[in-house]
Amino acid sequence: MENNEWVYSDEVKEHFLNPKNWLRDDENEWGADGKGIAGNPICGDMMLVLIKVHKDRISDIAWKTYGCASAIASTSMLSETAKGLTLKQAVNITPMMIADKLGGLPENKFHCSVLGDEALKNAIKNYYKHKDHITARTFKY
Repeated sequence: MENNEWVYSDEVKEHFLNPKNWLRDDENEWGADGKGIAGNPICGDMMLVLIKVHKDRISDIAWKTYGCASAIASTSMLSETAKGLTLKQAVNITPMMIADKLGGLPENKFHCSVLGDEALKNAIKNYYKHKDHITARTFKY
């Protein structure tokens, strides 16, 4: 294999080159109902996920990711998967689901799907924190 050969699936390539729901605006102007951040200081990846919620459903989602192709593709796929789901359904998305939808990730890049999952769950928890103190205390993930 040549050094410049693409080693990821076509799905990873698509979400890396044409990311879905990527935040183009300033995050403060987007009007999020919930905000989640996750990062890994070892690899340097950082993910921001913003959600808008209507009737307990993710009506819109936007994100920014600073990281490699796997990190960007994972967050893009996560956003496509979560959009339109109820909060309860979205919190049940797993990193393995995202990796599978991407056609797999190299073992040393699987953590990228974990970070996206963590950022989404943090956004949902942040939404509940601002909406309802009781729900925020009992929210499990």
